[in-house]
Amino acid sequence: MKILLTGGSGFIGKNIIESYLAEKYTIYSPSRSELDCSNDESVANYFYKNSFDVVIHSAAKAGHRNAKDTSNLLYTNSRMIFNLLKFQDSWGKLINMGSGAIYDMTNYLPKMKESYFGTYIPLDEHGYNKYIFGKLLPSLENVFDLRIFGIFGKYEDYAIRFISNAICKSLFDLPITLRQNRKFDYLYIDDLMPVLEFFIENSPNEKAFNITPDEPIELLEIANIVKNFSKKDIDIIVAQEGIGMEYSGDNNLLRSEIPNLKFTPIEKAVGELYGWYKKNLKMINNNLLMIDK
Repeated sequence: MKILLTGGSGFIGKNIIESYLAEKYTIYSPSRSELDCSNDESVANYFYKNSFDVVIHSAAKAGHRNAKDTSNLLYTNSRMIFNLLKFQDSWGKLINMGSGAIYDMTNYLPKMKESYFGTYIPLDEHGYNKYIFGKLLPSLENVFDLRIFGIFGKYEDYAIRFISNAICKSLFDLPITLRQNRKFDYLYIDDLMPVLEFFIENSPNEKAFNITPDEPIELLEIANIVKNFSKKDIDIIVAQEGIGMEYSGDNNLLRSEIPNLKFTPIEKAVGELYGWYKKNLKMINNNLLMIDK
């Protein structure tokens, strides 16, 4: 199969390129100069010359607090998806890397089901962008939305992403810091690959799926796992007492399609990531670790 991967230079994209999927399929990951999904002419020229069995859409303009430019977030990201949909004759299936933000971050419920979508319209621009796509989804053929909640692994932004941030801080003998303890659904990046493989090979009746592990985990528990791997007496600082709103999704729909899906135990996943950062210590700018300290 020929697969077009957008956002190949990002966290998820890099991991896809380095995964076993790149051995099983022919994956094309054009640079932004080759394909700018937000530019109509660039997309038209690219699909004039190319066609694919599957598009994995992971490109996005970031809106997090460490992003260099958050202007025109809704415009840019919505234009990307509409440009890809415009050339549906040039691909057979589109798999969108979605987000739990589609359910509205101010009204999260523990273990939200896919049917919870539409109960609230997200107030933030990122969530609202996902909401627009979610409303469009039922009318689209061969388009699937994979709603990822927490996800972690190598190449993520260690300056702000909690698990990598905690690991990197421990490696530099800095305290692990939390704004507030919360429960999250954290998916190890390696566990995304068999999910993608399933959707590449299959087209289930449902179109939107929560891509989450079976159980959420507290940030404080993760911090202690990292501390144990460090074998150091580092501090864990929680800025605000109590436990915040849970961010988790019900994965029963996903499990009904992939009943034998296995998730890496959190201790094993954190241990693997800890080892990767330890081997790549030179790539860490410890000045960036002071953002949340």
